[in-house]
Amino acid sequence: MVTVELQYAVTEVALPEEAQFQSWAKAIDTPGNDSQVVTIRIVNEQEMSALNKQYRQKEGPTNVLSFPAELHDEVDLPFIGDVVICAPIVVNEAHKQGKIEESHWAHMTVHGILHLQGYDHVDEVEAVQMESLEIKIMQQLGFDNPYL
Repeated sequence: MVTVELQYAVTEVALPEEAQFQSWAKAIDTPGNDSQVVTIRIVNEQEMSALNKQYRQKEGPTNVLSFPAELHDEVDLPFIGDVVICAPIVVNEAHKQGKIEESHWAHMTVHGILHLQGYDHVDEVEAVQMESLEIKIMQQLGFDNPYL
């Protein structure tokens, strides 16, 4: 089961409550995720732009970034990493794409945590696997396919 430690670093937009983030994370039932802890930080465009530039060498903000924990093998902690979500980007994308904001928040949370668990979408095979899992989790949460 995945547990979330939440950090709100933005107040400009309406944000989901901690209980929502917890329920979205708990819906991620993938092999080997026994008692995992994730930090989710909700940020503004300025902080996300700085992170995107520093870690991906890309200009401007993005919706979600994942930073897997880099622990030594002998360290036995359930912490698997950080997910950073840009609140203004998520809200704007939801409106532009005609999505329910809550659904888009849930999707960004699921997407970010799956990256921490080793899923990726770099090539087509990986993308199909990850997106299929995201769709399944979102449907279990009562949301539509986020890729339609």
